[in-house]
Amino acid sequence: MDIKITLRRTSRLSLRIGKEGQVSVSAPYGTSERTIREFIEKHADWIQRARQRTAEREQTRHDFYAQLPLQTRAQRAEAQARLDAIVRPMIERYSEQMGVRPQFLYYRATRSRWGSCHTGRRAICLSLYLLLLPEWCIEHTVVHEMCHLLVPNHGPRFHALMDRYFPRWREARAETRKCLR
Repeated sequence: MDIKITLRRTSRLSLRIGKEGQVSVSAPYGTSERTIREFIEKHADWIQRARQRTAEREQTRHDFYAQLPLQTRAQRAEAQARLDAIVRPMIERYSEQMGVRPQFLYYRATRSRWGSCHTGRRAICLSLYLLLLPEWCIEHTVVHEMCHLLVPNHGPRFHALMDRYFPRWREARAETRKCLR
């Protein structure tokens, strides 16, 4: 098993498992190689279980995203048209309610986030993979990004807007996260 060991300013030894199952150990400066080796051996069972859980989680993510084929230009165009048909009416409805409208709306096949808002350009980008979620979860993402046009952070004012315009946002967020478990 390949293990990356990093010496750093820290008070204790710690282990991390990366998305690809790589094992990283952080140790305080001056920790002996023997102490680090013993720490790794002591936690060998935990490392094996954590690597297994990580592999299962990554397989679940892969299987989830594989439901929407986006390999060809035609597949992407078709997915974009389907998502746009769902999102545009939501943008119109919430623009009137919120008094804010994005100048640009575009779609990408992002797996790291469902949406993003570029407040300076007043642009909203949405993941094509939203098509794999229930429509009310798509609506949650649209409202979330539109709220960012008014409040760029996730502070109390932002949450107050979410409570006002999409009261079920916590439930939708939980449902969205469940899709990737």
